Formats: sequence, C-alpha cells, structure tokens
Amino acid sequence: MRYQISGKQIDIGEALQTHVKSELGSILDKYAQRPTDANVIFSKSAHEYVCETNVHLSTGLTASARAHATEIYAAFDACGEKMDKQLRRYKRRLKDHHKDRTDPVELFGASSYILASEHDEVDSEPETLQPVIVAEMETNIPSLSVGEAVMQMELGNTPVLMFKNEGNKSVNVVYRRDDGNIGWIDPK
Repeated sequence: MRYQISGKQIDIGEALQTHVKSELGSILDKYAQRPTDANVIFSKSAHEYVCETNVHLSTGLTASARAHATEIYAAFDACGEKMDKQLRRYKRRLKDHHKDRTDPVELFGASSYILASEHDEVDSEPETLQPVIVAEMETNIPSLSVGEAVMQMELGNTPVLMFKNEGNKSVNVVYRRDDGNIGWIDPK
C-alpha cells in the first residue's frame, strides 16, 4: 500500500508519519483486504490542526474522513476513528461487493466546470445568459450498481454522486435529501 502523508504549510515529522502508517494500516487491515493507497493531509486552521484522509480501495471505492483538534496527533486519531467507524459500518457490504466484482470499477472521463456566481442586484439584467467559467477540470465517472453508488457517496462523505448504472448503462445520480434519506435519479 502506498501512503502519501503531507502537510500544508506545516512540517510533518518522521514520528507522525510512522504513527499514521501504523494506525491507518491496522484500521485498513480489519476492514479492507486490498487498499491501494492512502492520502493524508495535515493543515492548520486558526489554533486547530486539521487532518483529511482519503483511502482508495482496490474495488474502486474511496473512503474519506476529516477531523480537527488542538494537537496534531489528536486530529489524526479523531480522523482515524471516523474512518474506522465508516469502514466498520460498511464492512459487510464492502466484502459482498468485493466478492461479486472481479475487476476494479470502470471509470469514464468527463469535464467538470466551476461557474461564477451572480452577485448582481435583482433588478439588473444580465449581459448574457452564458455563465462565466472560473475553472475547468477533468473528473471520472464510475460504473457502479445503485447500492455501490450509495455506499461510495456515504464513504466519501459527499452530498451527491453521479455514476454510470451497471444495470441499464445510463448515467444516474444519487444524493442526500434534506430529510436525511437518499434520492436516486434514473432517467428513462
């Protein structure tokens, strides 16, 4: 497994890197048979340290967690606890999907855009109906079952996930509703 442990404008010592590798390794050994890589980023926000962890599993799913604390080790430990809880919650489903899926999740390339928000007054007319593109990036759309998509959305802690439905080969969306339930958009 590959570990990428880095800090944003802070130094990460060897002792912290060793601690991260051993603790994260033990968490992943319990729940995920073949994780491929882990990305751990430490940063500072005011007086607190922030730890963000993303773990890519061999099935193509990604688990992520984020935590903050006044001490850097405590921030990682809290992040590790969140990762442990997520993986424990989905352990059965991860193993079930792992048995069904012999190949990694297929990914399709797509473009992702960030559009400028309109801060004009309500009474003023826009000059054009075309939005201003602030940034353009490449992204991947996974080919998943609906159950895997919901699990990926939960593991990634994201509010919405677009995926290619393996059942009908169309592009679908799952999202978290305001009432806490999961919505699923399946075009006909």
